[in-house]
Amino acid sequence: MGSTITDIRTALASQLGTIRGLRVEASVPDQPKPPTAIVIPQGIRFDVAMGRGTDEYDFSIILIVGRYSDRTSQSTLDAFCNSTGVQSVKACVVSDPTLGSVVQSARVTSMQNYGALTVGDTDYLSAQFAVTVYA
Repeated sequence: MGSTITDIRTALASQLGTIRGLRVEASVPDQPKPPTAIVIPQGIRFDVAMGRGTDEYDFSIILIVGRYSDRTSQSTLDAFCNSTGVQSVKACVVSDPTLGSVVQSARVTSMQNYGALTVGDTDYLSAQFAVTVYA
């Protein structure tokens, strides 16, 4: 397909941007404005199939919500972590696994690190999603 890491990061951010009310960053912001998802490349395995035909990319999506109250924050984050539903990160990626025909396939493989996150002097609640992309 010939997609670059920038193409894939941008396409993944664009797809996540279809979740109503979620801000999405294709690069790491200085100060997040929750609820926000940040797309971060983690690694590439080259030549996984068909000679130079396919590379495997690993991305993390850090999803950050504000700490309004424990219950409200957790309910908000839970909606993004569910495997189904209109706020679900996994369901969003599954709805167009080619990310607008930019990749062969993309899928959310796990959610981890659900908990407190401090950026500067501000406390947030966050979860990290692992995404595997073939392009």
